[in-house]
Amino acid sequence: MAQTKQKTSGKTLVAYATKGGVTEESANIIVSVLRDKHKLDVDIINLTKNPKPDISQYRNVVIGSGVRMGRWYKQALKLMESDFYNKRVALFLSSCEAGEPDKHEQSITKYIKKVLEKYPHLKPVAAEAFGGRMKMFGKTITDNYDAEKVKRWAEEVGKTLTD
Repeated sequence: MAQTKQKTSGKTLVAYATKGGVTEESANIIVSVLRDKHKLDVDIINLTKNPKPDISQYRNVVIGSGVRMGRWYKQALKLMESDFYNKRVALFLSSCEAGEPDKHEQSITKYIKKVLEKYPHLKPVAAEAFGGRMKMFGKTITDNYDAEKVKRWAEEVGKTLTD
């Protein structure tokens, strides 16, 4: 794998927890934008496979989670307990509810602001809720995922992380 030129903003970790795969799609888009457009040195970790990543080497940490039964996945919540002193943190989540335009702001409050109340040490530089995809018996019954919205958010996050 070719090394990319690292900016002074340091290494970046994108860590996510997913069950249905939409959050992984978002994580991959975010990684691609941060690497290709902002030239950041980025690692990606699936928290369901590696629930306790060592974040000490990272200046920037992006945490993503799906939502099931109205809750973030426990692996993402566990990572949010970490010591983020001197780190820039961004959060994102995937939820069908967040993909409905009339429920987006409500989702930000419900899934991000309320969760952050439990982690007062965590002061994200950016946070967003994206739509999702719900399957039942192998069939997609709801799909309001917007990859372009994820890309636009990643571009803004990249600007913040390289400032």
